[in-house]
Amino acid sequence: EAGRTARGTNIVNILPLEQGEQVTAMMLLREFREDEYLMMVTRNGTVKRLRLTEINTARKAGIRALSLEEGDELISVSRTNGNDNIIIGSHEGMAICFNENDVRPMGRDAAGVRGIKLDEGDYVVGADIAAPGSCLLTVTEKGYGKRTECVEYMRLGEDGQERVPQKRGGKGLKNYNITAKTGAVAGVRMVTEDNDVMLISSDGTIIRMPAKDINIYKRDTQGVIVMRVEEGSKVISIEKVDADKEDEAETETNPEISEEA
Repeated sequence: EAGRTARGTNIVNILPLEQGEQVTAMMLLREFREDEYLMMVTRNGTVKRLRLTEINTARKAGIRALSLEEGDELISVSRTNGNDNIIIGSHEGMAICFNENDVRPMGRDAAGVRGIKLDEGDYVVGADIAAPGSCLLTVTEKGYGKRTECVEYMRLGEDGQERVPQKRGGKGLKNYNITAKTGAVAGVRMVTEDNDVMLISSDGTIIRMPAKDINIYKRDTQGVIVMRVEEGSKVISIEKVDADKEDEAETETNPEISEEA
């Protein structure tokens, strides 16, 4: 246990990581339930669904949960309840939303199946659980961003009225109107009105703001400026955190949010 500004312990003192390996996700587990799963998504658009009980081990060195192809890397890991909808966003502004049951549970050594079909040069920048009441936050490398309601990523069902998830493996739908002004997509996260958002740029600048302060727009719009990025820098990562009311006075937010759609 350490204070907020403490450096902490190097992770290699806790986990025997290999050279060049880094932590992708961390989650708290009280028990390994039979009806819960891990949904893993890679940079190249591969997805894998693994029963939580498959990783129940006391081995300090851990166990392999995913076999990666050469040049691929793990981007996202989510804990699902067996019937969650998953949304994946790409660098070039595409997104797909499908139900996790489109992916059968696999063994630990399996490589997974295609989650999204990517154009040449495109890659996955984020994935999350599309929970009811949440919106997809998309932020671009030049500091533009927007929230979009989940229903925008659904297709019409057989009755022509009800919105249902797409099927995995397709190209998905256009998620962002990318231009030279906005830059490509840096990251996506599902957020609620109760979340704060942290934006990190390549020059080391970090800002924090309430997710509800970012406007809601349709899928194929440009959004608004959520972070002023210095020339030569770009947004490299976004993360959602629970709103901390005690630190509200210390929170750095961006007062200059453009109304440019």
